[in-house]
Amino acid sequence: MSGRLLSFANYIGGADNVQVLEVFKDSASTFAYNFGTNISNYDFELSAQTLVIDSMTYDRTTGNPSFSTSTVTGYFANTEIGASNVNVINAAVGTVNITLPGGIYTGNVLPDSRGETPITVVGVRWTDTGVSPNTVDEHRWALIHRYSPDATLGKPSEEPGFITLTTT
Repeated sequence: MSGRLLSFANYIGGADNVQVLEVFKDSASTFAYNFGTNISNYDFELSAQTLVIDSMTYDRTTGNPSFSTSTVTGYFANTEIGASNVNVINAAVGTVNITLPGGIYTGNVLPDSRGETPITVVGVRWTDTGVSPNTVDEHRWALIHRYSPDATLGKPSEEPGFITLTTT
């Protein structure tokens, strides 16, 4: 891959355990996790980073986003998401609601759904501190930010804090 920027799939480490959603940048989503075991000793951490890709396409049959020709052109700094977004429903049986808040990405969005597109990758990490050694696992959500009438129009790459990926 010398001389090329990473593809989206390569940048985030592959597509296993990554769920992709299209969202408005102010929309929040709550997901119910069922671990099927006691999670009393689990510590949760949520973190996010917004990547910008040059283009994307959609599968004609399924309508799902395809990143086969997408390249990550830059990114914004990592952010931590507060623990208040993790709501343990029943620790004994392992049910928890995890909320991905709106406003993780606050920058510009283009109305063109295939052009320069911001995608926030949110990592939901849990550590089981009740075993030795501790076990850590992670699940990721890729949130494709879409234009809405309340969005600020413009290229994400022109936002303060945007870091361009360069080749060496």
